[in-house]
This record gives sequence, C-alpha cells and structure tokens, in this order.
Amino acid sequence: MDRFLTRRAFVAGLLFSVLVALVAQFSVHVTHSSYMAIDHMPAGAIFIFFFLVFVFNTVLKSINSRLAFTSGELLLVYIMMLVASSVVEMGLGNQILPMISGPLYYTSPVNQWDTLVLPNLKRFLIVNDTEAVRYFFEGLPKGMRIPWTAWLIPLTAWLPFLLVLYFVMFCVASIFRKQWVEREKLVYPLAILPIEMVSDKKEKKGRIPPFFRNPLMWTGFSLAFLFGTIIALHFYFSLVPDIRIETTIPIFRRTMNLMFRISFPVIGFAYFVNLNVLFSLWFFNIVFKIIRGSFNIMGIASVENVGIYGCAREPIFHHFGMGAMLMMVGYSLWLARGHLKEVWQGATGKKDIDDSAEILSYKTSFWGLVFGTLFLTAWLMLSGMKWHIAVLFLVFAFIIWFIVTRVVCEGGIPTLVATSIASVQIVSMFGSSNLTPLTLGALALTYMYAADIRTFPLASTSIGLKIAEKSPERNKRMLFWAIMGALTTGILAAIIIQIQLGYRYGGINLNNWYFQGAPIAAFSYAAEMLKHQTTPNVIGWVSRSIGFLTMGIFLFMRQNFLWWPFHPIGIVVAPVWLMDELWFSIFIVWLVKSIILRYGGAKIYGKLKYFFLGLPLGLYTCAGVWFVIDLFTGKKGNQIFWI
Repeated sequence: MDRFLTRRAFVAGLLFSVLVALVAQFSVHVTHSSYMAIDHMPAGAIFIFFFLVFVFNTVLKSINSRLAFTSGELLLVYIMMLVASSVVEMGLGNQILPMISGPLYYTSPVNQWDTLVLPNLKRFLIVNDTEAVRYFFEGLPKGMRIPWTAWLIPLTAWLPFLLVLYFVMFCVASIFRKQWVEREKLVYPLAILPIEMVSDKKEKKGRIPPFFRNPLMWTGFSLAFLFGTIIALHFYFSLVPDIRIETTIPIFRRTMNLMFRISFPVIGFAYFVNLNVLFSLWFFNIVFKIIRGSFNIMGIASVENVGIYGCAREPIFHHFGMGAMLMMVGYSLWLARGHLKEVWQGATGKKDIDDSAEILSYKTSFWGLVFGTLFLTAWLMLSGMKWHIAVLFLVFAFIIWFIVTRVVCEGGIPTLVATSIASVQIVSMFGSSNLTPLTLGALALTYMYAADIRTFPLASTSIGLKIAEKSPERNKRMLFWAIMGALTTGILAAIIIQIQLGYRYGGINLNNWYFQGAPIAAFSYAAEMLKHQTTPNVIGWVSRSIGFLTMGIFLFMRQNFLWWPFHPIGIVVAPVWLMDELWFSIFIVWLVKSIILRYGGAKIYGKLKYFFLGLPLGLYTCAGVWFVIDLFTGKKGNQIFWI
C-alpha cells in the first residue's frame, strides 16, 4: 500500500470532514431521513467514500494517473471522516446546543426548573439570553440576524474541555493499539470494508480497484440497495408494495416482545467475527430475555429512576452491566500488564522502547493521559461537581467507553451502546440526598457527551489505527494531527450548521429527540432527584456485585479451559436494548458462517466475504442516494434504515 500521510490527503480529509457534518446535520434535521453519522460505522462516511473511490478517483485515473489519490491517501481521508463522524451527530454535535439552551427554554411552572435546575447550573456553561434561546427553538423572525454572541461564552467554556477529553481518548487508543492489534490480534471487522475498497493487488491493477470488479460484492450490494430502494419508493408512491424485514412475537404473557429483524450492516460485518463471539452475543441476549420475562411474570422489578432509556431496559440490568464492565476492565488491564509495563518504561525513560508505530509516543500518551485527566477533573469541579465525584465520573465514563470500544473492535457490531451511563451510576451508588444540587446539575450536563451516544472518538480512533496499520510508513506521528484536525473541524462545522438550522427552521421543527427528548430527559432526571431525594440504592449495589462476580467466573473459565464455549463480551452487552433488535441478524450470521466453515472451508469463506461486504455498502449507499434525492425533492421522513 502506498504512503498516505500527504498534504493533499490531509486537506481533502478536512474538506470531507465538513461534508460529513453537512450530511449528518441535514439528514437528521432537514430531510428527517436515515441517520448518517450515528453509529460506529457511519453510513454517511461510507457513502461519501464509495463515490470518492469508485467514481471520483476512477475519473481522475482516466484523466491522469498522477492526479488520482493513492490507496493510502484514500484511507487517510476515510480515517479522518470516521473520526469526524463520531462528533457531528449523536456523539456530540446534535446534543451540545440543545443541552446548553434547553434548561432555559423548557423551564415552566409545572416542571419547576426555574427553582430546581437553573440555580444549580453554572451560568457560564449555558446560554442565558432568553430571546436567543427562544428564537433558536422557534425560528428567527424575518430580517433578524443570528445572535452568535449569545453562544460565545458557553461554547468557549465547553470546547477546551471537550477537546482535552477527546485528546485523552486518543492517548488511550494509542496506548492500547499494540496490545489489541499485535498481541491479542483483535479482528476489527469494521476496518475491513474501507481497506478492501481501496486494495489494489499488483496482479489486478487497473483504473477500478479489484473490490469493485467482484461479482459477489455487487450481488450483496444490489440485494441491500434493492431493499432500501423499495422502502424509499413506497414512501414516495404508496402503490409500490411495502417491504419490511422485521417482525415481533409477544412472549412471557405479552409482557415483552421477541424481535426478529434483518440488519444488512450487522450481517455484513458480523461475518468476520469469531464464531464463539457471535454465539455468545445472540445466546446471552436470549438468556437475558428469559430472565427479564421471568421477572415480569413473578413481579420482580426495581422502581429506581435511571433517567434515560437508551441503555439496558431495566434498572437491575443497568447495574449488572456496570459490574460486568468493571471486572472486564480489570481483566483487560491485567492481560495487558506486560505491554503497560513497556509503556511505563517508555514514558519515564527507564528503557528505550520503539514506539514509532504509534500516533503519539508513549511519553506523550502517558503524560497526556495523566495531565489531561487532571484538567478534566478540575474543569468538572468548576462545573459544580465535588472532586471525588468528578474523579469517579471520569473513571466510570472511561470504563464504559473502553469496554464498548473493545466490544466494537472484537464483536464488529456497528450499532451499540453500553448497559448504563456514568452519571446514573453515581446517583444510584450515593443517592441524590448525598450529592450537592450543583453536582446533580453538573451531572445532567454530561448527557451531551457521556450518555445516550452510539458513537465516540475512542472507538472511531481505535478502528482508524487498525486501518493505518496497512500503511508502509513506520512513523505515524502526523496521523495524530490529521485525526485531531478532523475532529476539531467536525465539531465546529456541526455547531455552526446546527445554529443556522435552528434559527432558520426552529429547533422544535428539527429532530424531536435532539431538541426535545434529550434535554428534557437529562434535566427532568436532575429535577426529580432534587425534588424527591434518594438514598443509596441497595438493589443497584447487589446487581453490580452479581455482574462483577458473574463476569469474573466467565473470564476465569475462558482463561483456564479451552472447551469453554462462551465469550465474555456476550454478557457485557446482552441486556442492551439494541441487542434485542440485532440478536436475530447475529444468529443468522453465526449459523451461516458455521455451515460455510464446516462444509466449504477457508477457501469458500474467503470468496464469500465480498458478498457480505457488499451488504452494508449497498444499504449505506442507498441511504445516501435517497438522502440527496430527498434534499432536492423536499420530501421528509424517508428513513431507509435506522439500525
């Protein structure tokens, strides 16, 4: 593969990062179509990359081969789009502005936020101009200019914190890259598609990459594209028959539903996941369904308010999952102890360690992690948290980000959240009566970057570092500046675009969840905890302990017995509501892959991979094409896929 750290690739990556932000914002707020940057594998980035590689670069090759991007340069552009995608929509870009303006807009005599919430939010972190907030949510009167200055103080306060937070994530990704890629040899299924798209084998060189000359790829592509197109055509023309590849069956006396859904992206990426991981993902989700259903019938439940539903469906499993994640992090650190010793030696200069393959030296990564965490702790204290709560919040948040990243890199699930969030765990552990009102207000503000998010920079960067492994350039320090530039550009572009869309159309006419559901959920929870104060939740402590011990048993069995068939990541994500939607697709892949390997062998498995890679590429391209069509026709709500 050719070198990719070139100036023109860097500039192109920045431009395409802005384009990703435009696509993400307009698809969610203007056309209300498929989500283009919501997940760990962003549909918008793949859609843009498809046209960049297959159309634009092919044209450049036809004109002059020197004008065309090399495969390495194309991958750099994709990595930058991938990292930018993690912050332009659900990861941050669609959350931050409604969250810092929502408390003022939604306050009313009924919810009593004026006495419960607003006094406990530091004023420099939220927008305080009543008119600027009202016009942001309801639309600017004709002839008035956008009040940019109203946003200046809170955004000036938030951006340094967020950039340092993401820098710390880069440090963590850099520290663990070698352990995960070279020592544990994780599969990274989400990195395979972009690599294959630009792969240019010497014996098959030509204007069009070999990937796009494979008939099996186009078969999978066409199948997914056709399904998406039929859904879109039905939305435009009711005479076109509707086609839905999902159904539900009521179970456990109709107290819950068993979902059967076919997700082309999940099927495509899961094909590359190890069989025992696939088996554990769907099997443990069924086990937890049985447990939940049995609890429903027996009347076993926790009435605890956990604020947000975008995790596990019941409070008991919120805490069970947190306990399991705590044990899994401890095990991961123990497993990496040899590598972490090298990182320490390189950081302190005790030994000359070769870290030229990392985007940051071990010295920079380690001390960046230390001093970055100190800065984040101090900032959270300024936002209203007590020091020990700030530290605990960061510990829990990074545990969650770390584990979800690990599951995504090993399990290949493009759509995933954790079982719980850090702020809820803290309130449950201590009880709101033992937390100051300012602490509860500060915890509510963390929802924008550490709550209901389906993507974040630690996961996207880790996948990007796996992709960059294919580059022949040994020294990858410049890659850090590329991804930092893409991330910063993405954040700024998303903020500017959303401010303009809010004042033009009115936020309440844009995406309902981002402008209403999310801020109302965050601050309603804070108000409830202030109004009806709670004590430490005993059920939560018991559930965390059970999750911790259960994960410990499974890790012990896996470490010591080769015949043990269960992989621990199945437990850590099994209770998540998204797994309820995706288990059947994972089951299909597990069954098909088992048959292929048993009767076709590795050769057939290798050939069929192109069909499975064509599935997500076809659906994502279809979603992108119809987004462009919707944009020109003015059609709203044409959602081809959401999961």
